[in-house]
Amino acid sequence: MAYIVDRRLNSKNKSLVNRQRFLKRYHKQIREAVSDAVRNRNITDMEQGDSITIPKRDVSEPNFRNGQGGKREIVHPGNKEFVQGDRIQRPPSGSGGGSGSGEASDSGEGMDDFVFQISQSEFLDYLFEDLALPNMIKRQLNGSDAFESKRAGFSEVGNPNQVNIVRTMRSAQARRMALSGKSRRRKREVIALLQEMPEDDIERLELEEELVRLNRRLGAVPFLDEFDLKYNLQVKVPKPSPKAVMFCVMDVSGSMTADIKETAKRFFFLLYLFLQKNYEKIEVVFIRHHTQAQEVDEETFFYSRETGGTVVSSALKLMGEIIADRYSPNEWNIYCAQASDGDNWQEDNERCQKALVNAILPMVQYFTYIEIGGREPQGLWHLYESLVSDFADRFAIQRVRDNAEIYPVFRELFRKTMEVE
Repeated sequence: MAYIVDRRLNSKNKSLVNRQRFLKRYHKQIREAVSDAVRNRNITDMEQGDSITIPKRDVSEPNFRNGQGGKREIVHPGNKEFVQGDRIQRPPSGSGGGSGSGEASDSGEGMDDFVFQISQSEFLDYLFEDLALPNMIKRQLNGSDAFESKRAGFSEVGNPNQVNIVRTMRSAQARRMALSGKSRRRKREVIALLQEMPEDDIERLELEEELVRLNRRLGAVPFLDEFDLKYNLQVKVPKPSPKAVMFCVMDVSGSMTADIKETAKRFFFLLYLFLQKNYEKIEVVFIRHHTQAQEVDEETFFYSRETGGTVVSSALKLMGEIIADRYSPNEWNIYCAQASDGDNWQEDNERCQKALVNAILPMVQYFTYIEIGGREPQGLWHLYESLVSDFADRFAIQRVRDNAEIYPVFRELFRKTMEVE
């Protein structure tokens, strides 16, 4: 059986259909490879494409061959060990077939794993597949620049591709009936008279001339005229668009070690890529806090080294003030993602509870909290855990021990559980 491998460059996307078919076929293996890449990458390399390796056992294909069949006796040349009736033992485990793992092998032949490159766009598609912001609803039309086309009857003018065949033919038939109705009735009368009139009647010649004139008049009526053309009328109407804002709240206090901060940044960078990839119009508000909370830009949020004590309520208070000032719950879908190691003053936990219950949770569509670290759950976790039952539809908490758990937890928090309006 011959195998042909096309290694020509993919000029002008000539093999795009085959590539899409391949990606669909090995969807599971590519998804697992993307998940592994997220755990091992640096933050700055998170959004780049990647080389995907598929084990050779997954790309092998079954095939049919013609067997010789029947009962046969074969004598192989060079046999010095066996005689008729001997049972041949199985070869030792691992012999033959090569290693196939990139390591040296002194037996048989093998095949390397299949490696190919996926683009940045394809990498992000697999990364955020089946994910969505929960509970997003369409708000009012203020400032909306999104429109959709809707049918609005018919028009006398339009593009050729908008011609309504049924309406056009109906109009043409009505026009022909209106213009030629009298002539067609007279024609029927003339034909009836000619059938009853003798061949030598002197009036027959006049009727035949009249019949010729009627046929000429009826033939002059066009089957289709520009007046008959009817077009489907399409009008653009404002389309409600989901206005959304995501608050990213990260603890940068002294109890957050470098490893914990790195894990938190990975989570937020993954969230930021997810929002950029799937939502064209969404605002992101970055809040860092220690003893004081501050709204910062993207660069400061991910790369600043500022640290200090721990007062979580300062971040929740600032978030409440920003919502009241810029993001009315009547117009915006409000989301929040918070990351911390769970450490906080006991007195401040009470202020956090009041801020969440009175000012934050009633206004947000979805609030997520991840507690990072391998220790036992801290005070902030126990506080949030007590609120989950009261706000189960919009409040979710998860624990993350290291970078390997970021992607599974992220998918759990933002998995698509319902259709987004």
